[in-house]
Amino acid sequence: MKTLLTLVTALLTIAVTTTAQAFCGFYVAKADTSLFNQASQVVLVRDGDRTVLTMANDFEGDVEDFAIVIPVPTKIEREQINVGDRAVIQHLDAYTAPRLVEYHDPDPCMVRAYALEESADAAFPASRQEMKRSARSRGVTIEAQYTVGEYDIMILSARESGGLVAWLRENDYKLPRGAERTVGSYLKQDMRFFVARVNLKEQAKLGYQYLRPIQVAYESNKFMLPIRLGTLNAKGKQELFVYALTRSGRIETTNYRTVKLPSNFDVPEFVEADFAEFYRAMFETQTVRENERAVFLEYAWDMAWCDPCAADPLTPKELKSLGVFWLDDADRMGKHGMPQAQNVFVTRLHVRYDAEHFPEDLMLQETGDRQNYQGRYVIRHPWKGDASCDVSGYQNAVRERQEREAQQLANLTGWDIEDVRARIGFPAIAAREPDKQPWWKRLWQ
Repeated sequence: MKTLLTLVTALLTIAVTTTAQAFCGFYVAKADTSLFNQASQVVLVRDGDRTVLTMANDFEGDVEDFAIVIPVPTKIEREQINVGDRAVIQHLDAYTAPRLVEYHDPDPCMVRAYALEESADAAFPASRQEMKRSARSRGVTIEAQYTVGEYDIMILSARESGGLVAWLRENDYKLPRGAERTVGSYLKQDMRFFVARVNLKEQAKLGYQYLRPIQVAYESNKFMLPIRLGTLNAKGKQELFVYALTRSGRIETTNYRTVKLPSNFDVPEFVEADFAEFYRAMFETQTVRENERAVFLEYAWDMAWCDPCAADPLTPKELKSLGVFWLDDADRMGKHGMPQAQNVFVTRLHVRYDAEHFPEDLMLQETGDRQNYQGRYVIRHPWKGDASCDVSGYQNAVRERQEREAQQLANLTGWDIEDVRARIGFPAIAAREPDKQPWWKRLWQ
């Protein structure tokens, strides 16, 4: 049997409200999707009713076992399907990732200013006519069949969910338990199903050792991201990252809370070596505090620039490859001498979901809000050089700052405050506050 990899995707564009001040710092680390297991990525270009959806496959294993079934709001023609470049999605991930920056205190004795690919249709493994007859007997219509790059693709509609589920299973699509009810809900919305499987001969001919992203372009007023089908056979919670590219501004969910992650916090120096551990703990803690029902904003910014840059902004050529269809042909130079992307606003959403906490698909809306926001965490290194003046006041101020950093870190991550203090280098609580020692230890001092 083939393994069904259900991608959580459809129409989308992301949103969240927040502000961030521009700053100049040294970028030292980023929290990209590699920090999380079982992470799916979706890029959504949205303008009016037009959508270009790019799905990055996180499938691991024998490509012969790869297959996806995705609800889509309309029939998809061959010209609306393309195979993309995963390197562009990796670039977008790096550009939008939450980041760690650092500053260094100046000499306290001095005053300083801180400053789409195409190929002809190929025959499917089974006879097309036989497949169509089999489908009709189950009340399923194969509206279209295409080969695009290394993928064999079908667009299906059906009269009822039972027939569609049975036909998919007969054709080696291993659907999870409970699929019939969920599929039925999509059929009631007059949605089709986009079904893709790897064409091994085409993949061998093309020479790719990995699965490239699938892209679909369509027009529909339905603005939602169908995630319920992906929860049916999931092993625990899943991570979904959505990168939305719009002309007007950010997008947001309308049926779940869209929450910006805590940002612009100072953290202790040791976090530089453990940024991945810190970010995972912080995200987990904030998810629990939102009762595991929130969609988190990690980034919202004008694509023309960044501050600081975890990666350069995407070039107009890269953005067009993702489906940004409104760009001018001529590249313009923006800030810092980098190619400027005109009228492109990017939003990054991160959601950890399961069927219990996300029983509905993500319903979305576009906003005109273009306020900048980023997940940003700051390390401030104390001055460690020789001093030509009395620095006791500065040292006391550093200690007070480090205590604030310890408390903030413990609150963000749920880590034990004493463990954090110990890693900073503070003495144990008994040494700092003798009056809090057990009473018997003070008897004969």
